[in-house]
Amino acid sequence: MIKVMATGVFDIIHLGHIHYLKESKKLGDMLVVVVARDKTARKNGKSPIFDENSRLKLVSELKPVDYAILGHEDDMMKTVLEVRPDIITLGYDQKFDEVGLNRQLQKVGVEARIVRISKYDGDLNSSSLVRKKIMDLIGEKM
Repeated sequence: MIKVMATGVFDIIHLGHIHYLKESKKLGDMLVVVVARDKTARKNGKSPIFDENSRLKLVSELKPVDYAILGHEDDMMKTVLEVRPDIITLGYDQKFDEVGLNRQLQKVGVEARIVRISKYDGDLNSSSLVRKKIMDLIGEKM
């Protein structure tokens, strides 16, 4: 069985997220989605609207997702060691150095292929674009 691991904040679910998860699921038999902790998201410059448990529940209800878990706050490799994926998918906009990530995986003894998922071509394909659109609409009403 091929286990795929996808990661993200998953705040304000949009079609870009659905594309990422569907494409990730196509690569294997089981899709495990790791939802970033609130603290981790804030550390990376994102303040989620929904708390981590709400985001976890929401993601776990999505059709392509077999399992959803919360990531570790302090060490991403702890989560990788728990999941033991065959494939790790990255979104087109996730800021991961793939060479560095491969080195980290080798260091902890995990042989996983890293696959960068393509960008969804529709409008509002990122949470920041959804937020901007909302702010623009609010601005129009004032």
